[in-house]
Amino acid sequence: MATRQLNTSVEASLYDRLDLLAARTGRSRSHYVAEFIERGLIDLEDHYLLKDAQEEFYASDEDSIPHEDVDWDSLGR
Repeated sequence: MATRQLNTSVEASLYDRLDLLAARTGRSRSHYVAEFIERGLIDLEDHYLLKDAQEEFYASDEDSIPHEDVDWDSLGR
């Protein structure tokens, strides 16, 4: 996997917590920062894509379907 370097500044208390976690687990600070960024991006993408879909739905004047009427087993097939 190709990587690129990202430099940023964080509060000293966050750096110290990250440093302690890395020391206790034998992994690098970079490992945890990369993992945190990946997880955070997934959460942010989910949030904003859902927000956009919700706004699009409200603007469409389409009728909603009650939750109990959705055939969940047939979705995605």
